[in-house]
Amino acid sequence: MPSAQINQPSNQIRLTNVSLVRLKKGKKRFEIACYKNTVQSYRAGHEKDLDNVLQIPNVFTNVSKGAVAPNEDLKKSFPGLSREQVVQEILDKGEIQVGEKERGVELERLQREVVEIVAGRVVDPKSKRVYTVGMIEKALDQLSSQGGHAGRVAGKSSHGEGATPQDRSKSREQGGIGAESGTSTPKKDEGGDGEAEKAKPKWTGVTTNKSAKSQALDAMRALIAHQPIPVARARMRLRITCPTSILKQNVKSAPKEDDAEGEAVKMSVKDKILGYVEQVESQDVLGEEWEVVGFVEPGSFKILGEFIAGQTKGRARAEVLDMAVTHEGD
Repeated sequence: MPSAQINQPSNQIRLTNVSLVRLKKGKKRFEIACYKNTVQSYRAGHEKDLDNVLQIPNVFTNVSKGAVAPNEDLKKSFPGLSREQVVQEILDKGEIQVGEKERGVELERLQREVVEIVAGRVVDPKSKRVYTVGMIEKALDQLSSQGGHAGRVAGKSSHGEGATPQDRSKSREQGGIGAESGTSTPKKDEGGDGEAEKAKPKWTGVTTNKSAKSQALDAMRALIAHQPIPVARARMRLRITCPTSILKQNVKSAPKEDDAEGEAVKMSVKDKILGYVEQVESQDVLGEEWEVVGFVEPGSFKILGEFIAGQTKGRARAEVLDMAVTHEGD
């Protein structure tokens, strides 16, 4: 980005290596001048010293023209905040202004990072195998090109086969891409599926305003909600330990839906814990402690932790061995 020049009443300060951060409040636009590459570092928590972030600790309506924001405008747009606090507000919440070339490089980096994170944390729900980065990128591209939701990705699947008529039919039922028209066709009927489709998470592409990790989570939610390819979160691998003395204690669970009498079903602490484990890898008793290693769906991990904390008062533990367990293809 070319150098910017600040014109002030007593002197002129030439800014080099400048990066603008801009925040709009109503019809007013406010800017601050920062050093390049430091804003993201500050927002990530790596840079703490504002002197290393701000070129000038002031608020402008136009940095390049040296137009300092009038106090009246700041009071109306940021009631109750001092000028220093407004600077902090813009730094925390404003949009970083970069050149087109820099924006393209940053978007490309974020896109690559997001896709790699997603590819490492989702699998084909049937085979439990990972998708290639290319397949994930193609699925996300389809979602973003169709306003955040889509049907099956055209072309080869993870099994090397094209999308079947059943896939296309299922896609239409889920509100995805129409097989013939290639347009988004949310299903609308008496059940209100069209409204449900609107409420699903959407993916409209990578931006420079959020971290790669945060955007990867958004992307995974959208992929799972719309299923442009069959996809599910990879499982977590845990080691759960519990004193044998409390394994047989009874725990009351909520009535099962298929329980005709609607009575609470009794089960032991051990059975309850194993109920959260999708697949047991090993199970053993070591002295006075029971240990099980197995796979748990990420969505069940928090509930399992809450049960262990409440039922065993911290005597049992759940240790994460692998955050995302996947199975590579043969």
